[in-house]
Amino acid sequence: MKHYIGLDVAMKRTFICIIDEAGKIVHEGSEKTDPHLLADYLQKIGLEIGFVGFESGSLSHYLLNGFKERGLPVVCMDARKMNAILSLKINKTDKNDARGIAEALRSGMFTRVHHKDQEAVDRGVILVARRTMVNQRTQLKNCVRGLLKSYGVRLGSVGASRFSKAVENYVNQLDPTVYLSFKALLNAFDHLTDEIEKLDRKLLEMASRDKDVSLLLTIPGIGVITAITYKAEIFDPSRFSDSRSVGAYLGMTPKQYSSGDTQIQGKVSKCGSNELRSLLVEAGLVVITRTKKWSKLKAWGMKLMRKKGTKKAALAVGRKLAVIMHRMLIEQKEFVFGEQKAA
Repeated sequence: MKHYIGLDVAMKRTFICIIDEAGKIVHEGSEKTDPHLLADYLQKIGLEIGFVGFESGSLSHYLLNGFKERGLPVVCMDARKMNAILSLKINKTDKNDARGIAEALRSGMFTRVHHKDQEAVDRGVILVARRTMVNQRTQLKNCVRGLLKSYGVRLGSVGASRFSKAVENYVNQLDPTVYLSFKALLNAFDHLTDEIEKLDRKLLEMASRDKDVSLLLTIPGIGVITAITYKAEIFDPSRFSDSRSVGAYLGMTPKQYSSGDTQIQGKVSKCGSNELRSLLVEAGLVVITRTKKWSKLKAWGMKLMRKKGTKKAALAVGRKLAVIMHRMLIEQKEFVFGEQKAA
């Protein structure tokens, strides 16, 4: 008889619940959150394992790799759907959550989460590190600008490479303690700028070696950061049977509520990667406002902009870009600009 094992994963310990095909609880316990220790724990029990399931989270990649090394039939379950199922319990405890996960695994009431390969995870780390440093640099820049206003100094538009020199021209005559404070902020700003440039060079090097990224760069408005972020987030284009579903996966399609005579179409769902969604919207804005070469996509976006406004048009073009990029990866073809019809 096969058994279904639900794991409620926490940072320190994981609660375990094992049920049989009839739904009867066979065993409950806990073990340290380590895939090899958990595999040893399950092997000691000596039951025939149907599936081992746990919710998606920050430890998913680590646990999946460890369980697969030990040859266990493991399933990573979508945490959003499991949250709705587990919330039906009156008392939410780790033990009850493990029971609910095991029961969902037995009944098939779950959505499997695709496992990213190591390359996609590594690229994600580089992109998150770069984004974090860019945000910190922006925060430092705004802090310096705000402090300068106390002395009546209002900086104009200054790039990152010239920012420190522009500020020092104003603060070098101030009190030594004040100058020391500004200098500390500027040193941190310059150091972050150097580290960001190092990562940018690494990303350019990665893009030059990646065939898929080079393919995506043929699209107007798509840069290296957007292309690599898209590749890291989608990682396996074949998992989408329909290219149009990529827009919904990234939260760029409207939510719907329909019950009886009530039909409500809301704003975009904003599920999925916030980073990729913002990059695609920015690319959509570039397509309709900055690119000079005509394309069928640009003509469609400008027509929509005249009817709905710039923001909605940029979002719509960004969603269409996500669909086009997926199709290009599937077919391994460059971007098609289309032919402009004669007036």
